[in-house]
Amino acid sequence: MRAENQVAPSAPAAGAQEGNLVQLLIQRAQNASKAGVTHKKDGRWQDVSFGQVLDDVKALSAGLVAQGVKPGDRVALFANTSLLWIVADLAITAAQAITVPIYSSNTPDEFAYIVNHSEANFVFVDNDEKDAKQAGRLTRVRQKLADCGSIQKVILFEGAVAGGQELSLADVLAQGQKAHQANPGSFEERVASVKSEDTNCIIYTSGTTGLPKGAILTHGNWTYQAHAVQAIGMMEPADSVMLFLPLAHVFAQVVKAAWLSMGFRLIIAESVDKLLANLVETRPTVLPSVPRVFEKVYNNVVANGSAAPGLKGRMFRWAFKLFDEYVDAQMQGREYNPLAFALARKLVFSKVRGTLDEKLGGNMRLFVSGGAPLSRKIGYFFDLLGFKVVEGYGLTETAAPTNANRPNKIKIGTVGPAMPGTEAKIAADGEVLVRGPCVMKGYYKNDEATAEALEKDGWYHTGDIGEIDADGYLRITDRKKDIIVTAGGKNVAPQNIENTLKTFPIMSQAMVYGDKRPYLVALITVADEAVRKLLAEKGAPVGSYADNAKRPEVHAAVKAVLDKVNSEQPPYATIKRFTVMPADFTQETGELTPTLKVKRKVCSQKYKAQIDAMYDNAAVLD
Repeated sequence: MRAENQVAPSAPAAGAQEGNLVQLLIQRAQNASKAGVTHKKDGRWQDVSFGQVLDDVKALSAGLVAQGVKPGDRVALFANTSLLWIVADLAITAAQAITVPIYSSNTPDEFAYIVNHSEANFVFVDNDEKDAKQAGRLTRVRQKLADCGSIQKVILFEGAVAGGQELSLADVLAQGQKAHQANPGSFEERVASVKSEDTNCIIYTSGTTGLPKGAILTHGNWTYQAHAVQAIGMMEPADSVMLFLPLAHVFAQVVKAAWLSMGFRLIIAESVDKLLANLVETRPTVLPSVPRVFEKVYNNVVANGSAAPGLKGRMFRWAFKLFDEYVDAQMQGREYNPLAFALARKLVFSKVRGTLDEKLGGNMRLFVSGGAPLSRKIGYFFDLLGFKVVEGYGLTETAAPTNANRPNKIKIGTVGPAMPGTEAKIAADGEVLVRGPCVMKGYYKNDEATAEALEKDGWYHTGDIGEIDADGYLRITDRKKDIIVTAGGKNVAPQNIENTLKTFPIMSQAMVYGDKRPYLVALITVADEAVRKLLAEKGAPVGSYADNAKRPEVHAAVKAVLDKVNSEQPPYATIKRFTVMPADFTQETGELTPTLKVKRKVCSQKYKAQIDAMYDNAAVLD
C-alpha cells in the first residue's frame, strides 16, 4: 500500500504548533473586555467577553476535577451547538481529560455505541426538548444509562436532575468556583501540563459505510489548523463568524480553534431553522456551511423566481436559461459572453444578488463550504452574483481541512491547494493521500483500521479519488468505495450525478446505484414544499408526502430532471430507472449521517426490494 505519483506543490509550511486551545483562550482573555461571543439568551442577543468565557472554564474545570475527573478520562458531550458546549469542551481540556463529541441528532443506540466504545466516564447533556421525530437528548441518555457501565455522572446543562447519577451544571460550577478560589494556581498547572501531542478528543466518523470509528485528534492538530486557517485568509481577526454547524463535527471544531487563535467575534446561531433570521439580526462577515444550505438557497431562488407571475417570471426564466448555457460553457472551458447574458446580469441577476445579500445580513465577506462536495453549478451561481465561496476538503481523521481554495484565487470545481504545512499526492490507483500536522494519531481501539489507513511515514489514505492540477489545486472525483463498476466494466462516480440532481428544486435526496449491474438506477426523495407547489399549480390534489410521491405529475417532473441530467452524461452513466420514495431520507430513519450524507450501505440493504424491482424486465428511460 505504498503511496506513489507526484506530490502537490507545497506552500510555506505552518508546521506543528505547540500548546493547547485553553492556552489560546488565556491569551485572548488578556483583553478581558473584548466581546468574544454573541449568542441569544433570554430572547435577546448578548455579548460575552473572552474574560467571562475563561472564568467559566476555570470554574467548570475545577468542578470536574472535584467530581473525580482524572487525566485521560473520556467525557462525552451530547448537546446542540452553544456557548455552554464550548465552555464544557475547554473545561474538559483544562481538567486534563478527553472530549468525546456526540451529534445532538444521534439516536439512543448511536449514543450508547459511542459512549461504550470510548468508555466515557462522564456525559454532558443540554436539555430534554423534542428533537425532530426523536425524544429529547436527556430522555435518550436516560433510556441507555443502564447499558453504559462506564458512565459515573451525567451533568445537565439545564432541567431538573433525577437519580443519583445526575448533576446540574449549576452545582458543578458552584463547587468548582469554591475549589478554584481555594487554589487558583491549580488551573494554570493543569493547563500547562497538557502538551500538544496529547489527545484532545476522540471524534467518531459518521459511519456512511459501517460502524463509526473514533479518530484520535491531538491538541497540536487543532493549534496547527487554527494557524493554517489564518495563514490563508479564510478567517481574519476583524471578522464576525456565524456558527450553526454541529460542534461534534470537525468543521465546527476548526472554526472554534480559529476563533481562539484569532479572537474574531463568534456568533452562535439559535438553530439551523432560525439561521436566515439570525443572519439578518447579527450581520456576520463569514458563514461556514455545508453544501446542503447552498443548495437550498439556490433552489429557493429558482423556485420562487420561476413561479413569479407575468413579465417578472418570464424574465427570470429567460435569465436562468442563459445561466444554464453559461454553466455548460464554463464546464467545457469555453468563453460565454453574448450580449443577452450581459443584459440578464444587469436586469435579473443584479436584483437576485441584492435580495440575497439582504437575506444574508448585507455584510457577508465570504462563505466557506465543506463537509461534502459542492456542485459546480451552485459554485458558478454564487460566483456570478459576486459572492465568494471558498470550498475546502478534509476528513474527521485530518482535523478537517487538508486543502482549501484561497479567497484571492478560487477555482470552482476544486477544493484548492494543500493547507500550509500539509502535503497531498495521488497514489497509483487515483486515491488522495495527505500528510502533515493535521493527521490523527490513529483510530481508538482499532489498530487494524489504523494500519490500513496510515502509512508508517505519515501518509494518510483518504479513501477519496482525485487529481491535482499544475497549480496544486485538488479536484475530488468520488469516494473510492462508492465508485460504481457496471456489468459492462465502466466506472461511474455516483456523487457527481447525485450533486447535479440536487440542484433542481424538486429534488431532496438521490442515491445512484448500479455496481455490477447492467445500468444505473436511482432512489429519489422529493422536496415536500416544491411538490406541493407543483401539484397546486397543476390543479392536482395535494395530500401527504407519501400520497404526493405517487402522483403522476411528480413522476413526470422527476423524469424531466433525469432526462436533462442524462443528456449531459455518457450513455453508460445515464440513469435508466428511478423510484420516488414514499418518505424523505432522514437521520432518524437511518438513511442519512448527521452531516446529511446518504448512507449507501444502509439504503442499499434497506431498500433492496425497490432496487431489485428496477432491474426486472420493465421499460427503462430512453
